[in-house]
Amino acid sequence: MTTRDDSEGGSVLAPWRVYAPQHDTDLMVRALDREYVPAGAAVLDVGTGAGALALAAARRGARVTAVDRTYRAVLATRLNARLARLPVEVLRGDLFGPVVGRRFDLVVSNPPYVPAPGALPSRRRAAVAWDAGVDGRLLLDRICRRAHTSLRPGGVLLLVHSALSGIAPTLAALERSGLQARVSDRRLVPFGPVLRSREAWLREQGLVDADEEKEELVIIRAERIH
Repeated sequence: MTTRDDSEGGSVLAPWRVYAPQHDTDLMVRALDREYVPAGAAVLDVGTGAGALALAAARRGARVTAVDRTYRAVLATRLNARLARLPVEVLRGDLFGPVVGRRFDLVVSNPPYVPAPGALPSRRRAAVAWDAGVDGRLLLDRICRRAHTSLRPGGVLLLVHSALSGIAPTLAALERSGLQARVSDRRLVPFGPVLRSREAWLREQGLVDADEEKEELVIIRAERIH
């Protein structure tokens, strides 16, 4: 069990195989700070992990629903919400599956997006929290195709991922679904242990240069126009 700062002055408990707050979480919270989230707004956190983004939205008075496909993440988020004394509805299921037919003012998502060689990791391995196929888009493409179905007119999607997973495909997929999408934030961060462990493979794939030591994170902001 690890404890990480949730970028909002509190902390979250993240058991093994549950994604804990990192640079991408902080970038998302900052983007969330700029959004108009009135009290009572309906917010959906897709792939909530330990629940850091869900808690950040709940602190703003939003009505928050958090979804994750693993029991560990669901239990961790429920525990963190209880410890923070914040009301968060936590559902187990695959992406938008548990909220079919519901509409939200804001959808946030920090899904697994790291390109990885070989087969997808078993749900019994820690890598399930970050690995997302050879191109890193296993979940990104599905989110881009489905996000508009959970947004009210005027609703906004905030999606974070690595530039290694491809920015242009995300923008194009969101535009095809009828959303107006753009890159709202960028941040360079040093390679963490996962990327350092597969630098040779990333170079072979042409995803990083020989002397590259930093990864670019991006926030994609997509709006469903009235």
